[in-house]
Amino acid sequence: MGLVAVSLLALGACTSLGPNIAVSKTGDNPAPTVVPEGTDPEDVVIGRREHPRIIAAYGGVYSDRPAEIMVARIVGRLLAAANQPNAQFQVTILDSSEVNAFALPGGYIYVTRGILALASDTSELAAVLAHEIAHVTLRHARARTDRTRTSEIVDRVITSVFGGDTSTDATANRTRESMAAFSQNQELEADKEGIKFAGKAGYDPQAAARFLGVMSRFASFSAGDNGGEGFLSSHPSTPARIQKALDTATTMFGQSQLGETDRDGYLASIAGLTFGDSPAQGSIVGRRFIHTASKFAFTVPEGYTLQNSQSAVVGVAGDGEAVRFDSADVQANVPLADYLRSGWIAGLKADSVTTQSYNGIEMASGLAQTDQWFFRVSVMRLDGQVYRFIFAAKADSARFAAGAEATLKSFRRTEAADLDQVRKVAVRVVTAKSGDSADSLARQMAGLNRGSELFYIINDLYPGDPVVAGEKYKVVVLQ
Repeated sequence: MGLVAVSLLALGACTSLGPNIAVSKTGDNPAPTVVPEGTDPEDVVIGRREHPRIIAAYGGVYSDRPAEIMVARIVGRLLAAANQPNAQFQVTILDSSEVNAFALPGGYIYVTRGILALASDTSELAAVLAHEIAHVTLRHARARTDRTRTSEIVDRVITSVFGGDTSTDATANRTRESMAAFSQNQELEADKEGIKFAGKAGYDPQAAARFLGVMSRFASFSAGDNGGEGFLSSHPSTPARIQKALDTATTMFGQSQLGETDRDGYLASIAGLTFGDSPAQGSIVGRRFIHTASKFAFTVPEGYTLQNSQSAVVGVAGDGEAVRFDSADVQANVPLADYLRSGWIAGLKADSVTTQSYNGIEMASGLAQTDQWFFRVSVMRLDGQVYRFIFAAKADSARFAAGAEATLKSFRRTEAADLDQVRKVAVRVVTAKSGDSADSLARQMAGLNRGSELFYIINDLYPGDPVVAGEKYKVVVLQ
């Protein structure tokens, strides 16, 4: 669902975009039958194997027809410019707020909806896609690590708690998929080749440098949430990289800005795009977590701050406590108490395991301890799926125990009132009027946390900048 197969070959049962370009929702079809020239046959196997794992690790596929068609058109032009007339690339838009793009061997390219929301015109997105196509054509493509972004305390908790056997733990396996990052030299080589592809395809070749600057600003903005990691995390120093991109564009295509940007067309294609966490992956409302798709909710104790990563919900309290909530694949005939004792949790005290039922939901709980942490662990089964709470503290206490138990008792099926509290955050496109400024447009986002600051970044503006009456700009709004 929602995958975009882009090819210079005609595809059956799809929407035609011209004589040689087509878009099809391919679901989980096998890897492309035609891959870039020079690709090792083993690369196709790697891509086919890792593709469903990438989708699972990044929250699934984001389905948005206007965005899919736009991406497909851009990739089609880039393939022609890259002298890949017979190559078929499979481009997937991932349902992740992370600003990221990467490639797998065998012609698989991924962009997140986060990067679509950050770009402001077709040339900026073309720069990202051309960079990833260059990794493939230059045979750089290796699988890359999907790292769960959590706070430092949660990282320590995960290290301690997953000291047991994780071979049967689906979440732990997803977050540990090992995919080697590209070297800095490979990144710079892909920058250069990508700028060449984008310029030859008719896009503004200076867009790569421009968008690198925007991504750097957004990484700094997000550093408090996820450490600023993502597309830039393993890449060369951003200022030096931006300068190299500018030099490359100037050397290849001259000083003046050339080529298509199509800002209006791009913004029209991403209008309504989900911004931030997807409601389909669960929503945080204060201390409550509400999952509209799986229809459950729970509340963590006062003092905890929740955040939703790709594979888990984590909460941190200021006094050195943490909680992790995730899911696991457990066969239906395995009792929860037996699963709890099966070895996936380090330091479990087997004689502490008990079973209980809250809100009509069967559960099993136990205590675990390592050198530095004390854990209260619970698992529950709802509609065939097993979920897990892992509370961690330096030492056990009556207050810690009461908080963990209250959280368990709060785990229940959602009600209509819960679902009414979930609001979607999305990109809206507005047209500047006479007398508007960047500051006045930014105030439309004042209701969001650091919304005004975010407005300047996603539109590549600064406080005090003028805006052009009649031109379109992005705002992020609650719907």
